[in-house]
Amino acid sequence: MHKSIVATTLACVAWTSTAAAQDPLPVFKSSVDVVPISASVRDGHGRAVTTLRADDFEVRDNGVRRPILGFDVDDQTPVTIAILVDTSGSMRVGSKIDTAREVVRRLSADLLDGRDEVGLFTFDGGLHQQHPFTQHPAAVNESFTDIAPFGITSLYDAIAETARRLEERPARRRAIVVLTDGIDTGSAFSPSDVSSRASAIDAPVYVVATVPRIDQARYVDRASAPNARSTADARDLALWTGGDLLWATGTEDAVARADQILAEIRHQYTIVIEAASVDDWRPLEVRVRRRHLVVRARAGYFARDSRSHH
Repeated sequence: MHKSIVATTLACVAWTSTAAAQDPLPVFKSSVDVVPISASVRDGHGRAVTTLRADDFEVRDNGVRRPILGFDVDDQTPVTIAILVDTSGSMRVGSKIDTAREVVRRLSADLLDGRDEVGLFTFDGGLHQQHPFTQHPAAVNESFTDIAPFGITSLYDAIAETARRLEERPARRRAIVVLTDGIDTGSAFSPSDVSSRASAIDAPVYVVATVPRIDQARYVDRASAPNARSTADARDLALWTGGDLLWATGTEDAVARADQILAEIRHQYTIVIEAASVDDWRPLEVRVRRRHLVVRARAGYFARDSRSHH
């Protein structure tokens, strides 16, 4: 069971346009007394680290260290996962869609019937619900049949809308798993816009690239070149939310990636800090004392100046 954690009060969701930006930005505003932060920790070999204590962590809110008010790690907490599958035309190439199908099958098999919750969505130029959220994961796997990839790829828009729908689910451990070849050709939103949305509801985004091994090698080569990327991409979006970009180049990889994602979600640490009393986006940074460990957590949250509401 969870140890005592201060309750969080969520107020309203507002989609607004920012004058300084060319495209409308999705903005999630929360009236919070405290901020819950889900954090995962890996060692140098990519294995989950699950034995840390509160005093192993340090949380900085806009650069200022904050006391940890609540702390817990519990692998029995139910999870809610939104699975988002790219069904645009580019997924017809090779075994991309078959690999995606295998990830869905494995996740559905590993989630616990009657306790965990999962919903299945697909996207091309728009978002499509294939199966509503359910506590019977096998039904989701059965619904992923006879899907013919077609059309453009609005990857970032689809993640933003999925985050909105996920926010409506009961508060529990939540995550978005995206199965795609990673090529966005039609979104209005940028990766930074969407990461703010997912970060604000503390939902890590795991992007699983279902591509041939040669495409993975090309991406790694481009990413490692000096000044290779001038704009953010799906990897940045995932990391900013506390998730990750993973590679599934075939069915064997698909099984491993599904197992990795679910194990990480189940073994998240829950850290609670007091919210700032400033009406603004607050960047967060979570660290651990052991420098060789890698921590991933949401990039920030929206705070409200409580004084303006008295």
